[in-house]
Amino acid sequence: MVSVTSAQLEGWMVAFLWPFVRMLALVSTSPIFGEVWVPRPVKVAVAVMLTFVIAPTLGAFPAVPVVSAGGLWIVVQQVLIGAAMGFSMKLVFTAVLAAGEYIGLQMGLSFASFFDPMSRGSTMVVSRLLNMLAMLIFLALDGHLLMVNALAESFSTLPISEGRMAAGGWLFLVLAAGDIFSSGLMLALPLVTALLTLNLAMGILNRASPQFSIFAVGFPLTLLAGIFMLQLLMPNLAAFLEPRFAEAIANMLRFTQGLRP
Repeated sequence: MVSVTSAQLEGWMVAFLWPFVRMLALVSTSPIFGEVWVPRPVKVAVAVMLTFVIAPTLGAFPAVPVVSAGGLWIVVQQVLIGAAMGFSMKLVFTAVLAAGEYIGLQMGLSFASFFDPMSRGSTMVVSRLLNMLAMLIFLALDGHLLMVNALAESFSTLPISEGRMAAGGWLFLVLAAGDIFSSGLMLALPLVTALLTLNLAMGILNRASPQFSIFAVGFPLTLLAGIFMLQLLMPNLAAFLEPRFAEAIANMLRFTQGLRP
C-alpha cells in the first residue's frame, strides 16, 4: 500500500503551484495566448501543460510552506514576474497598433473605427489590419516557441525565492515601454511622410486655383494613395518586426536579471 505523507504532498504542491503561477500569468498577458478570443480554460490548460514539462527541470525550491505569509509572498512575486514578462512581449504589438493609428489619421480614416475585443476599445481598421499581420508574422517566426523558451530560462536567471526583488527590472520595463512611440513612428513614417507631401501639394494647388475643390478630390486621393503605400509596406513588415520580436524576447530575460537583488 502506497502511503503519502503530508510533507511529500506539500512538496508536490510547491513544485507545481509556484511555477504554474508564473506561467499562467505570462500566458494570460502574452500575445496570441492571452488574447480575449482564447477561452480561459485553454489558457489554464496551456499553463498546466507547460508546468508539467518545465517544473521537473527546475532546481530546489525554498523550504516555505504554501499556506503561510512567505508562501503568499512568493505567489504574488510569480504573478508580477509572469505578467510583466508577457507585457514586455506585448509592447511590440502595441507599437504596431500605434503605427496603425498614425497611418489611419493621416489617411483620413479616423472615423473608420470599431470596437476591438483585443484592445477592449475603439480601434482603427488600419491598426486592426497591421495587428493581425503582426500576429501571423509572430507565429511564422516561431515567436510563441521562443517566448516559452525565454519563460523556461527565466527560472534560471530569477529562481523562485522569498527574497525581495530589485527595482532595476521594473525601471527597465518602464524604459522599454517608451519604445512604443518610437517604433510605431518608425513603422508609419514612410507612409505618413508620403501622405503629408500629398496633402501639402493639394494645399498649394488649392491656393493656386481656388476653384479646385480640395474637399471633393482630396479625401479620395489621399485614401487611394494610402492604400497604395500600404501595399508597398506589407512586404517589408516582416523584416521590420523580426528584430523587434527578437529584442522583446531578450528583454524578457533582461527584465528578470534586473530583478535579481
